[in-house]
Amino acid sequence: MPVDLSINYPAATDLLSRRQIIRQTAALLEKCQVAGHTVSLRLVSDQEIRSLNKQYRQKDSATNVLSFPFADGADENLAGLPVKELGDIVISLDTARREAREFGQTLQHRLGWLIIHGLLHLLGYDHERSNKDEKKMQAMEHELLAYLQTYRRIPMPHLAINVDHIATIRQARGTIEPDPVTAAALCELAGASGIVVHLREDRRHIQDRDVLLLRQTVKTKLNLEMGANREIIQFALDLKPDMITLVPEKREELTTEGGLDVVSQKKKLAQTVKKMNAAGIPVSIFIDPDLAQIKAASAIGATFVEIHTGKYCDAASENTREHEFQLITAAAEEASQMGLRVNAGHGLNYQNTAPIAALPTIDELSIGHAIISRAVFTGLDQAVREMLDIIRAAQF
Repeated sequence: MPVDLSINYPAATDLLSRRQIIRQTAALLEKCQVAGHTVSLRLVSDQEIRSLNKQYRQKDSATNVLSFPFADGADENLAGLPVKELGDIVISLDTARREAREFGQTLQHRLGWLIIHGLLHLLGYDHERSNKDEKKMQAMEHELLAYLQTYRRIPMPHLAINVDHIATIRQARGTIEPDPVTAAALCELAGASGIVVHLREDRRHIQDRDVLLLRQTVKTKLNLEMGANREIIQFALDLKPDMITLVPEKREELTTEGGLDVVSQKKKLAQTVKKMNAAGIPVSIFIDPDLAQIKAASAIGATFVEIHTGKYCDAASENTREHEFQLITAAAEEASQMGLRVNAGHGLNYQNTAPIAALPTIDELSIGHAIISRAVFTGLDQAVREMLDIIRAAQF
């Protein structure tokens, strides 16, 4: 194991993904051409790193990261050992969390920079030696940060747009516009990789005709969200969308409120998945970031899971959001390890999407409400101007 990770921080399990830290650090070792070496990574509190600073650097203060190269003070006889040890990187999670808040970053992103900084010190870089050395180290930090941002199992998540809200506006007036089929075409022209619609049992927004037309016109991928009821199942089997996503559905809810409980409905859902697979329709299951639900989804033959991001998006405090983010991170990692493809969605907007999009296991993001809401404003100016042009032209 090239990375020996130890964590001495009580809340770490709520904040971090061990697997992601180890994988990223191993990737950095490979990028720096020291993949045959090992590094010890310790995540500690301000109190512990302050003690280390006082003992080894005669500084009575907490810092964000410390590096202890193995070669410094090592017995010369150790050079002949087959194990190549770079040394120790010690990071204060207390300081890392403060810096992440200060710079508007996720904790995982800040941790990535601190690991890079510590690793470069182990490799002999030293920003305190001279201005030239400082610039050289900073350039290498930028290069490795850029590498981490592109080092992912999925090159970049696809974006699928949910156009249900266009239909909601139409249905509010019982008229023919705005047309979700037209909206879907515009989304594709703008670069969307897929279109999502939820055909509800009560037909509150998307109608059967919409879905039939979308099946004929969507050029990318049509994802039909649906409850596992007999009528909709047969509709999907006849339609043959590019994929379906099984979601919980209650008549009284405004929108889907949480993930599907696969564990308690395993037998029923397995039958639905079997029918879809037999028809060549891949199945995704919308679930909360919970290991038991992931295992159940895998056991019944799903191709995808879509991780419910609602609690992360709705978090009232930064600590709660960090906790929910780590649950999503761990769930996506576990699902990927089981061979499931991983999508994510619900509540994602222009402020909270980036950390989810950065996860290396996410295949696709499903976003609707935020984009349609933004479109009301980004397109409103032009819509008003066009109406004024019509009114002005009518005066002549």
